[in-house]
Amino acid sequence: MKQNPEERAYPLFHSPFDPCPPKHYKTYVVPVNQYVVFQPAGLPQFSPAEALKHGTLWPSLYSPYTSRKFKGE
Repeated sequence: MKQNPEERAYPLFHSPFDPCPPKHYKTYVVPVNQYVVFQPAGLPQFSPAEALKHGTLWPSLYSPYTSRKFKGE
């Protein structure tokens, strides 16, 4: 399983009496801004057009979103 640095997983309990097929883990996303307490001077920046496309000026705060619809979950 390939994970993003922002994505965490935890194991799920599966009962031997559960009739449903087991899911072995569940994932959740920790936002990037939880890691960066303040913005230090001199961070690299996107160009204005790229910043509008990504929704942030700083590449270190960009976190791509992948819909679960396309993940197959």
